[in-house]
Amino acid sequence: MGVLDRRVAIITGGSGGIGRAAAKRFVDEGANVLLVDVDETALRSYAGAIGEKNASWMCADVTSDDDTQRYVRAAVERYGRVDILLANAGIEGSVKPIPEYPVEVFDRVIAVNVRGVWLSLRHVIPVMAKGGGGSIVITSSTAGIHGAAGVSAYVTSKHAVIGMMRTAALECAPLKIRVNTVNPAPIETRMMRSLEEQVAPGHPGQVKEQFQSALPLGRYGKPEEVAEVMLFLASDQSRYCTGGVYMVDGGVSASGPLAIR
Repeated sequence: MGVLDRRVAIITGGSGGIGRAAAKRFVDEGANVLLVDVDETALRSYAGAIGEKNASWMCADVTSDDDTQRYVRAAVERYGRVDILLANAGIEGSVKPIPEYPVEVFDRVIAVNVRGVWLSLRHVIPVMAKGGGGSIVITSSTAGIHGAAGVSAYVTSKHAVIGMMRTAALECAPLKIRVNTVNPAPIETRMMRSLEEQVAPGHPGQVKEQFQSALPLGRYGKPEEVAEVMLFLASDQSRYCTGGVYMVDGGVSASGPLAIR
């Protein structure tokens, strides 16, 4: 038996590296999973790869209230309940100092990374409570506990969801719903490739070396390593854990912030 047998999970950002790794791990442990993202081709491909019996997908814009209601309703219609929410959708935005940061990019990062999480909580909590409780895991970042020059929108958003998590943990405790964040350091995903290229166009490898040299463990993390912590928080193994900030960061939080530039 798996630790998530017969549980139902919604995973936003389901076509990204961490979302895909979490989906596979959850399915391996017996869960039914609804993957949510804007990339239909990637969603369809990955849901098929991990097995249509246990995984399905829906295209949705997490910043849309209507789309959020639609994907939550779809999970209930397909699987009967929602036990786990992995609010994982996120974008990195630009790498520029605050006076040069594009307003429209700032607004988009906040919309996806903060509004998108809030909307998912707003619509999942009542469904989860009706089913007797569950676990909500929000993807924050080491940028949620430190500053980093050049990524003001991203840092702001990742701080914000920790505050949101703490509020939700208090509100949801009487409902038997646990709420926590997972805070990764640099992980081998598309997002880090984008940031590396933005920091030093044409020389992303040098940026990666610089970033890795600042990590006590000396390397980027793997999506699967983040997924293992998400699995712990989604399962009953963490049944007394709520309101927590769980670092998956190769020691960054012990040593200080990882500077972008």
